[in-house]
Amino acid sequence: MLAFAIRRLFEAAIVMVTVALIAFTLFRFVGDPVNQMVGQDTSLEDRLRLREELGLNDPIPVQFARFLTSAAQFDFGISYQMKQPVTAIIRDRFPATLELALTAALFAVALGIPMGVYTGIHRDSWLSKIFLTVSLIGVSLPTFLIGILLIYVFAVWLGVLPSFGRGEVVRVGFWSTGLLTVSGLKALILPAVTLGLFQMTLVTRLVRSEMLEVLRTDYIKFARARGLPERTINFGHALKNTLVPVITVIGLQLGAIIAFAIITETVFQWPGMGLMFIQAVQNADIPVMSAYLMLVAFLFVFINFVVDLIYVRVDPRIRIFGRSG
Repeated sequence: MLAFAIRRLFEAAIVMVTVALIAFTLFRFVGDPVNQMVGQDTSLEDRLRLREELGLNDPIPVQFARFLTSAAQFDFGISYQMKQPVTAIIRDRFPATLELALTAALFAVALGIPMGVYTGIHRDSWLSKIFLTVSLIGVSLPTFLIGILLIYVFAVWLGVLPSFGRGEVVRVGFWSTGLLTVSGLKALILPAVTLGLFQMTLVTRLVRSEMLEVLRTDYIKFARARGLPERTINFGHALKNTLVPVITVIGLQLGAIIAFAIITETVFQWPGMGLMFIQAVQNADIPVMSAYLMLVAFLFVFINFVVDLIYVRVDPRIRIFGRSG
């Protein structure tokens, strides 16, 4: 187990260095940040002095080494546009994105697993056909269109939910949350459903396919031959083995929810990291863009590492194969 964890940590370090190189290289072509920081009347001397202060005239290897060292210390410099430390900006925006992502993931898992189990057991029922139709719609429609439709129905037509913003938030220590206020909870519903609908359909179809496969295995047939109740067979044996691959997908989808919350946050003007990234792209704010990409990569690597450890605990065959390898 320890050797497995060390190997995964080493692989994670390689991934993070690679992402840092990509972030450093890619965002050098989004535009000159000096043009976004100064006005048209700024003299050439002032522009050159600003480039020198920002370190943009240093050799590329020196800039990358400085960027990598600072990123390892969670220091991404000063935002070119907001004139604030990037770490402070992310600290203010991260709670909104994390609450949205966790709520969307909870929505996807809480509905996706029961729907997948039901459609796997009752394949020909009319309710299963409805669930599969909903899942097909969730996969087919783009996220921004789902968000716009939900805004039109629940905010414009019915007028029961807000269409933008985070609502009223309260600060608990360093964390700002809207889960403790009525307006905050209302504001969370539409973006969470929009962001989690695609993940819910993915979980539903994955659980359904795994259930259908497991229910055809020999040990399930043997359990039925022994006269075990269907409830015990479906939930005590089939579902337990079905959830083994689902754990990996759910873990990785949590990282995907955080990474792909950009569209949802833009549609609902949710003050999270996704909206921050869009604004940074518009202003060529390289430190903010680089920090966002590094943070998303770190979350993916961390979640993947945790899922691997859970997977080893759930499936003993991985430990056996690891020793033999």
